[in-house]
This record gives sequence, structure tokens and C-alpha cells, in this order.
Amino acid sequence: MTLIVRVAGGSDLGCVRTNNEDNFGYDWRRGIYVVCDGMGGEAAGEVASKLAVDTVLGYFRQAAQAGRSAAPGRILEGVSPRAGALASAIQLANRTIRAAAAQDAQRRGMGSTIVAVLVEGSQYSVGHVGDSRVYLIRKNAIQQLTDDHSLVMEQVRRGLMTVAEAERSEMQNIIIRALGPEEGVEPDLTDLTAEPGDVLLLTSDGLTRQVRDEDIRDMIAGTASLHQACRELIQAAKNAGGTDNITCLLLRFEETTWMQSVFGSGPGKGSPRRQDGM
Repeated sequence: MTLIVRVAGGSDLGCVRTNNEDNFGYDWRRGIYVVCDGMGGEAAGEVASKLAVDTVLGYFRQAAQAGRSAAPGRILEGVSPRAGALASAIQLANRTIRAAAAQDAQRRGMGSTIVAVLVEGSQYSVGHVGDSRVYLIRKNAIQQLTDDHSLVMEQVRRGLMTVAEAERSEMQNIIIRALGPEEGVEPDLTDLTAEPGDVLLLTSDGLTRQVRDEDIRDMIAGTASLHQACRELIQAAKNAGGTDNITCLLLRFEETTWMQSVFGSGPGKGSPRRQDGM
């Protein structure tokens, strides 16, 4: 079975913030999709998130330009070489952000979350650092594929706080793992297999803090257009208050014919893309 990926994304300032620190981008030819949510004063957050997106996309483009069949990466126990390559790209983004922060006092301490998906046919790897999320929507069910690297969710995992308490906590914005603050960072990695009709949602917390998982599922399932689904998700977050920047990137796996797999189809008709938050 051959699968193709159709993709749509969008980003919005929200109703409160004065600048957008989210960034997203993708390169369908290399199978890499990324969402980042920056943090830091003096617009440093948007610099960090842009650096992260550019670095990860560039990592896989450079491997292709060098004629490699796959991007190089660390050999990690329990995950595929594909996931190892994703980890190496994310760690390079961490070093790039730190180097940029060291050169500008106003950007010291800047950082970013990251969620990234690397697709090879029907197989894909998820890598993430921070509290941006990846969801799988399959057959009218929604499943969160990532665990937030946040103080409140760590308390939930330890049984010290309920999910409901975490959602009401004033400490929701405290991140315990991110790109930039530390010299080294270890992303969480997962290998998965796609089925026809699967939809992946990569999103910043500006959506997930405002819109319930069940409502996210219903909006995505309720429209055949990924672009329309993105618009509806962003608008729902704004209708609920829009207290943060809102970014979503939707991927849908579809069965394809032999001709489509050879000559291309879907959102990939056109140039590979990196897009800043709009």
C-alpha cells in the first residue's frame, strides 16, 4: 500500500498577544513537518521558533542535496534510524538557538518548543520538546501522541495533581524542557505506522488550552478540507478567548495510485515550504 500526505497549516496572532512567536513549516518532498512555539523577551521567541523550523527543514534538505538516501542521525536504542535522524535535527536546532542567543544580550535565554513529524511512506516518527502537541485522529477517535514537558503535567504524571487541576493552574506556562535553555536536550521520540484516512495535528498550546480534544476531533472529522479545518480550529480558539498565538498543521494520509506515487499529488504540487506564523 502506498500513501501520500496532504497538508495544510495556519497560524494566528490570537486576541491578546501583540506579536506571533509561533512558526511552522514543512517540506513534503523530504517528508518533514514542524511546529514551534517560541519564548523570550524583545521578540526573541519568534526568532527562536523561526531558527528551529529553518534548522530542522534545512537538516533534511542538506542531506538530500548531498545525495544521501536518508539523513544522518544518532543510533538510538528502541527507535528507528528515521527517529534518530529527527533527534539529530532537533538537537542541531537547540545548538543553533543557543549560539544565536550567545551573540545578542537581548536574546539571552530565548527558547522554543518543537513538534516534528518525519514521514517515509506509511511509516513516520514523532519528535518533540516542550508542550506543543501532536494528535492522531483515526476513525472518529483522537489520541495525543506526545506528553507535555510542563510543570503541571509532570505533577499529573506523578499523581500530585489531576488533569482538571492542571488545566486550571496558573503554572501552565512553566516548561521543564525546551530548545535553547540547556546545552543539551533529549527529544521524546516515537515510531508509528499510518493507515489510510489518518490525520495528524501538530499544534501549539494556543489551540489546546482553548479547545477541548473532542471538539478538535469533531472539527477535523466534520470537513473534508484540511485548509477549512485549520481555519475552524483557529477561529474556535479565538472564540474561546485567543489568549495565545494559535498554530496548527494538519497532515492526512491517503491511499494513492501507482501513477500518483510516481508523478506526485496533493499539497506537494509546488515548492517545499517554510512558513512563519501569520
